[in-house]
Amino acid sequence: MLEEIVVATGNPHKLDEVSRVLSGIGVRAVSLNDVTLPDGSPAGGAPEPVEDAATFAGNAAIKACYYAALTDRVCLADDSGLEVDALGGEPGVLSARYAGVDGDRATRDAANNAKLIAAIRKVPEGERTARFVCAMCVADPDGAILAEARGEFAGTVITEPRGSNGFGYDPLLELPEGKTSAELAPEEKNARSHRGQATRLIAQKLAAMV
Repeated sequence: MLEEIVVATGNPHKLDEVSRVLSGIGVRAVSLNDVTLPDGSPAGGAPEPVEDAATFAGNAAIKACYYAALTDRVCLADDSGLEVDALGGEPGVLSARYAGVDGDRATRDAANNAKLIAAIRKVPEGERTARFVCAMCVADPDGAILAEARGEFAGTVITEPRGSNGFGYDPLLELPEGKTSAELAPEEKNARSHRGQATRLIAQKLAAMV
């Protein structure tokens, strides 16, 4: 039975969401910064792979295989983002770098949100449907794909951010009941979110491999 898995992210929010689910099947999730490479450096400091796939699933597989080989551990990676129907699916796979790559995570999030708000203002309110998408992949050090999954979390994009939970575009996706993703308690978000869905499917597949 797999006891530990490396989650290929430097985002503590993602690690926490994944950890909560995988702990239910007895799998401990660790971050790249918890894994030491042969030269003594943390894996989180290694050069990142080029995520040049056209789909979330493709990018997740690139990351999972790269970090599994790098760390010599089974690795889980995800690629996630927001798809806005009226914007032709943008920001899509470019969600994390929609407004560029300058600054720290909080700075990039703010710039991405500002760009999305500017774009969506031109769209009638009734046509602002969107969804968060998460594609997840688990690979072993030999490059074999052990499991893949996809989750979605649908709503509409608003122009006034609300809520302090979550990260990224969470304050801008309003759910059918009127709350934004960022207004959900962590437990409720995990139970419903795109990443929660994908992680639960991955957990089922890993548990079935015992």
